[in-house]
Amino acid sequence: MHKKHLFPPYVIFSSLVAALGSFLFGYHTAIISGGVIFIARDFGLTDFQEELLISITLVGGIFGAISGGVSDYLGRKRTMIIDAFLFLIATFLLFDAQSYGVLMGGRLLVGFAIGLASITVPLYIAEISPPESRGRFVSLNQLLITIGILVSFLVSYAYAAEGNWRMMFSVAFLPALLQLFCLLLIPETPPWLISKGQRSKAEKALHRLRIAPPSEHLVIKEKIAKRPVKSQFQDLLAPSVRAPFFIGIGISIFQQITGINTVIYYAPRIFQLAGFPSAESAILATVWIGAINVIMTLVGLWLVDRIGRRPLLIVGVLGMTLSLALLGFAFQFQNSGTGIEAIIALIVYVGCFAPGLGIVTWLIISEIYPLGVRGRAMSIATFANWTSNYIVTLTFLTLVQLLTAGGTYWLFTAICVLCLIYIWKKVPETKGKSFDQIQAFWQK
Repeated sequence: MHKKHLFPPYVIFSSLVAALGSFLFGYHTAIISGGVIFIARDFGLTDFQEELLISITLVGGIFGAISGGVSDYLGRKRTMIIDAFLFLIATFLLFDAQSYGVLMGGRLLVGFAIGLASITVPLYIAEISPPESRGRFVSLNQLLITIGILVSFLVSYAYAAEGNWRMMFSVAFLPALLQLFCLLLIPETPPWLISKGQRSKAEKALHRLRIAPPSEHLVIKEKIAKRPVKSQFQDLLAPSVRAPFFIGIGISIFQQITGINTVIYYAPRIFQLAGFPSAESAILATVWIGAINVIMTLVGLWLVDRIGRRPLLIVGVLGMTLSLALLGFAFQFQNSGTGIEAIIALIVYVGCFAPGLGIVTWLIISEIYPLGVRGRAMSIATFANWTSNYIVTLTFLTLVQLLTAGGTYWLFTAICVLCLIYIWKKVPETKGKSFDQIQAFWQK
């Protein structure tokens, strides 16, 4: 009989290894915000070419998300190994690029790797974690994303004086190599092994993870593995699955269309619009955004299994709404204090996003789906996330030209209000519930 642990050491280690993929997600997502200033100078890019270079990663993310369902067939661990190889190849292409076309190819491939990681990492962690502490473990996904973003801002600042964007990209080699090695030391998830009829391997994995064999792991019917793929896709629209399926899609879309990545990708440009005189000063101001992102993600990590998912979402989105309104006013009525007002508004915005939509979105979509369709359902929800991200990122500079910076952020304010209503009406609380209990809720 196993003794039950809330924070088994091997679960911690395995979760951190998986979350290195999230670090690479955050790093590659944000490093372009500092590097694009110098890439544009070296290659003579237009604003539209800049938008394409930034947003092409999101196209890759869309395809990576579509492919994420492969983890239901290959397994969560094998999919992460493939993903680590993709990160290494993409990093080399970006570091060595001698033309705009190769840069675009590297950004497309790294986007594919990011999209794949955005599904497999939270899915893997959710399936190896004790139910009572699943929120904190899965939140490591978002924590490592924010640390990756902060490190990318610091690296960008370190190389900003010389404009060395190649070295900015090259730093990603080390975590990709480290993850590839460490993935050989962690197990496959017990639920996936059980779904494939490999019960003895699942029990060995549970023993290594030191998780007491709860019903959610060991009573899963092995006939799931025998169902045809067509049946599993039809299950996404079955009455007991339909509601979580669309709720997962909805929260994934709102995470992006409330504007977070216009801050992450374009933060230096935003600060330049607010009156910062140089690229270096704008990038330095962005470091503060990255720091508050990490700090508030840690706060969310501490709170998510204490106060629950819904309170974090509601309070977070409310704070985002108010800060975006302030940012809109700061740009609409620009004066000598606009730069400081913009920093304050962006810090509050990111500080509210991190423990709310930042953490809880990935947690919710890793919790609410049944095992037999979990990989594919997450793949579709993440596809919706990346597609929304792509549309927002590709159109941001154009929106600024059409609506002004102030009008653009007021538009995001209105979207946040809609998000708040959606969460209040649709998103359930899953704190402390096993996968079986969550599914029983939907069946009611």
